[in-house]
Amino acid sequence: MAKPTIAGNRTGRKLGQRVKNKKMKASSRQWLQRHINDPYVQRAQLEGYRARAAFKLLEIDEKHSILKGARRIIDLGAAPGSWSQIAAKVTGSTDDDTRVAAIDFLEMAPLPGVKILQLDFLDPSAPAQLIEAVGGTPDLVLSDMAAPTTGHHRTDHLRTMHLCEVAAHFAIEVLGEGGHFLAKTFQGGTERDLLNMLKRHFKQVVHVKPASSRAESVEMFLLAKHFKGRQAEPDVTEA
Repeated sequence: MAKPTIAGNRTGRKLGQRVKNKKMKASSRQWLQRHINDPYVQRAQLEGYRARAAFKLLEIDEKHSILKGARRIIDLGAAPGSWSQIAAKVTGSTDDDTRVAAIDFLEMAPLPGVKILQLDFLDPSAPAQLIEAVGGTPDLVLSDMAAPTTGHHRTDHLRTMHLCEVAAHFAIEVLGEGGHFLAKTFQGGTERDLLNMLKRHFKQVVHVKPASSRAESVEMFLLAKHFKGRQAEPDVTEA
């Protein structure tokens, strides 16, 4: 897949624009100003992606080739849908032969070739609904889930890490052999038990931070490659 270069401003929009609405709070004005001057935002609009997050997945794939050969993909925390757009394209998914299932508690506009579930992934019925929706064994599970932020770094980290852990257990239950798992996490350390579990089930486990992830953002991505198949859990019973 071609490298997503962004060296030039290909939208025709002048960079360095300032938001002059004085009725807005300063923090809101600064966020909007950063957003409209973000070259990844501008390129996403130009290329028809729903969000700049598309380039995070494309950059990770450029280095790690997780999309190549993917036949069925599950997208967790999918809204607004840029990763699902890429997934539908690489799998050749259509409305008649759906190979991509996406879930989010937020509403998502329809996407060709994507079965969208508006549901909390932590709902007990979600895993079975996703498997039914994707129409077979997935070979890639993506998770861009993050808990709503509270402003307290430790709390936000723990809540998002919980989502990452649940997504990892789901991936291990549903992936086909050789499949991959990619999930958002936060800087501050992935829990050792989670890493150990993934290393038992995958041949390679790494942390990645694509260039399109804002430098000031604490997000990273946990990538587990080449699923070995379901492994027996260690026997922890007492002698």
